[in-house]
Amino acid sequence: MKSFFSLSLVLMISVSTSCVQTKNSPLVIGHRGARGYVAENTVASVKKALELGVDGIEIDVFRCKTGELVVFHDQTLEKLTNASGYIEQLDLDSIRKITVLDKEPIPTLSEVLDVIDGKVTLNIELKGSQTALPTISLLKIYFESGKLTPNDVFISSFNWEELTLFYQESNGIPIAVLTEGDPLDAIPIAKKLNAFAINPDFKSLTKSNFQKMHKAGFEVYPWTINSYEDIDYMKSIGVDAIITDFPDRVNP
Repeated sequence: MKSFFSLSLVLMISVSTSCVQTKNSPLVIGHRGARGYVAENTVASVKKALELGVDGIEIDVFRCKTGELVVFHDQTLEKLTNASGYIEQLDLDSIRKITVLDKEPIPTLSEVLDVIDGKVTLNIELKGSQTALPTISLLKIYFESGKLTPNDVFISSFNWEELTLFYQESNGIPIAVLTEGDPLDAIPIAKKLNAFAINPDFKSLTKSNFQKMHKAGFEVYPWTINSYEDIDYMKSIGVDAIITDFPDRVNP
């Protein structure tokens, strides 16, 4: 009888510990790959994030002049590259000659999809205009070939009109609504788009509004959390994922 109770106590402690670990272990999503270590939104950055054991990777896409989807964050090139001008006004051949931080080339979305190859979830942010439909078309090619499934990706955007267009044409590819204002203001559009998550600026997130979003049925994936102190606070709130430039800081 004594051994039975001892075993029961061990099992209870094990289950309890497991539950605590699950609650305090959000998904880790590398922001623009592993932006804190390697030039952002490049194949090298994506590979670094994979090396760091992320659960997902977030990237940004624009549609360039010749129609291809390229992975880049800013509308203009001056801040991060050896070139100038608007990325949407350049053809792919011109973009191929540009390097990020004088080292890494700007990849296409196809190239990033091929590197990730379904190993982790890819969060594609529709950064530029007219990105919804070509993103759907490209993803369908990967789905039909069996290289990916809709569960391997999700789409987000601050441009709710572009996100609405994506929703109307995408046949159920998961959507998360990006917001930098009051995150509760994103609940109506998130319901309209049947989104699974709301992705707020972490600085706008409190335990109260987090709980309201959860109660409304949405997971919460805040961005961009980099300091150990902020990461610990987000964990204490109970967020579902942490988007970070430093993926190895979430579970050191």
